[in-house]
Amino acid sequence: SKIVPVQDIVYTDFQGTGGILVDLNTKQYYQLNETGSLIWRELEKGNTLESIVSELRNVYEVSAEHAESSIERLLQNLESRKLVKRV
Repeated sequence: SKIVPVQDIVYTDFQGTGGILVDLNTKQYYQLNETGSLIWRELEKGNTLESIVSELRNVYEVSAEHAESSIERLLQNLESRKLVKRV
């Protein structure tokens, strides 16, 4: 299964230091740190979890396990807030 952003979410990047997600339905916003922003941008591109892990490892020089746990934690958080969905 693939995880994709839901339709009514708008992302604004803050020049690589993080970003903001706005849910246009609920008018709620969520702040993402630099890592979360990278993950979100990769999701928007339609990339697989494997390629997101690879990108995180390239940018931050972390282990595969660390990258996977960081991604999984964020995705669970986003999914619980209905900002992403599995397709």
